[in-house]
Amino acid sequence: MKNTTRMRAATTLAAASLTLTLTACSSGAGGEEVEGASTGVTIDEEHSVGAMADFGVGTSFKATEPVDFSLMYRDHPNYPVKDDWSVFQHLEDDRNVTFTRTDVPLADWDAKKSLLVGAGDASELIPVTYPGQETQFVSGGAILPVSDYLQYLPNYQDKIEQWGLEQELDNLRQADGKYYILPGLREVPDVQYSVVVRDDLFQKAGITEDPETWEEFAEDLEKVKAANPELSYAFSDRWSDKTPLGAMLQYMAPNYGTSGGWGYANTWYDADAEEFEFTGTTDGYKELVTQAQAMVASGALDPEITQSDDQAVQKFISGASAAISGNTQVINEYRTKFADAGLGDVPLRMIVLPGGPAGDWLPSGRLSSGIMLSADAAGAPHFKAMLQFVDWLYYSDEGLEFAQWGVDGETFTAGADGVRTLQSDIGWNALNPGAPKKLNADFGYSNGVFLLANGSSKELLQSVMSDETKEWTEAVLGKKEILTPAPSASLNEMELEQASLLDTQLKDAVMAATAAFVTGQRPLDDWDAYVQEIEGLGSSQLIDTYNSAFERKNS
Repeated sequence: MKNTTRMRAATTLAAASLTLTLTACSSGAGGEEVEGASTGVTIDEEHSVGAMADFGVGTSFKATEPVDFSLMYRDHPNYPVKDDWSVFQHLEDDRNVTFTRTDVPLADWDAKKSLLVGAGDASELIPVTYPGQETQFVSGGAILPVSDYLQYLPNYQDKIEQWGLEQELDNLRQADGKYYILPGLREVPDVQYSVVVRDDLFQKAGITEDPETWEEFAEDLEKVKAANPELSYAFSDRWSDKTPLGAMLQYMAPNYGTSGGWGYANTWYDADAEEFEFTGTTDGYKELVTQAQAMVASGALDPEITQSDDQAVQKFISGASAAISGNTQVINEYRTKFADAGLGDVPLRMIVLPGGPAGDWLPSGRLSSGIMLSADAAGAPHFKAMLQFVDWLYYSDEGLEFAQWGVDGETFTAGADGVRTLQSDIGWNALNPGAPKKLNADFGYSNGVFLLANGSSKELLQSVMSDETKEWTEAVLGKKEILTPAPSASLNEMELEQASLLDTQLKDAVMAATAAFVTGQRPLDDWDAYVQEIEGLGSSQLIDTYNSAFERKNS
């Protein structure tokens, strides 16, 4: 990854220091409001049962007496929860921590979480929550303003400072100046998605190098189609049934100065103008859509951009297409499907993400799935111990290794050089893929409930990668620069309500128009008419709300 990050324009915003300067009121932890206090809410002895007296960065947490925390557990069908998992046994034996779980199936997770939190019946610990999802619960008072308690999270603060995440954390602050989620933290951006190509068919077209730009990639696809006339399309994409070209437009968009696909948001911050604009009607979004439409018009990209995953994968395996979106996990699944179809070892590779008219960029976000705490947690006798445990498990080097790899000597061994090796009978993703046991399904590790950012540090993230994936990741990070995080507008409760009424219908309209433009069902000559339609649905009203809040925040 290049050392520079793009300052799209100088702003007047200063990143907030992680040394909390808010004057905080007690929320059940025995704290008192102290004018000018710089350490937030103080937790008294009554709420410090089981807490360590000398907990700090690098401290190996163990509660001074057994503590039991209530946990809302997302139960994933690929690794359904088991009471006798090693992760639970070691947390109890080594950390004095047990859980009273509320198990919620993955399919019901978001709905059930919203129901329980909204009703004030949530568990103390509410993991697998992405930044932004907490906003809906702030006004109801059901979740804890965790930024009041940063002095009890030394490992968390240390990672923020080491990795320069202050501005991204500042963007989580609500209108009251506080934030209500502890996000997963990543040292480097999460790069997983790109285009997977059949290297044999690309080489037949004389293409042996990755394209520098998406325009060059489109030209490559045309060459591949011409050199392999048996192809129906050079590129037939998946992950499109719910969001048209959801993955593809997401990883293309930063290079066009916009957001798209899965990552689409109605608001885009124009740093030159120092204000928000409506994403779906910007010049950058039009350029992105125009490029995708040109790929369809040339016959290189399959116009079936709302097909199911199964349909797209089948076209790839059957030889009807030579490229498909993929990530660092599914590329191995594609190889398995080719082998199962009797086609042997078909050469596949992921291209290094190309650049575009706006540059060679990765999205700025290095915050991942995080954890909320219920407001009631602050009234628990073990509240301080809970904060220490959360800080150890999710943010300390020791806790992160435990959550990812398990226990040295049981699930893995660590060499003198620090290199970790899974036990031969245990597999996870590309590591020991044919092993009879799985690190997550049989032991409970590498589990999103306990490993918020799925890696956190660059070293730990790459420790579970295959050599191929590590090489590709390094190539992407070495080529790309990171967009500067956009500031937050910090909408108040009334503004959030107004925005939510407009946001969904506007996004739905943009997605429908995007699909129509890309497939040619609607000509790009209709763009001005489309902009007027979006205006009629309230895009200006939405942006005015954001800019008014942003101006107030910085006045």
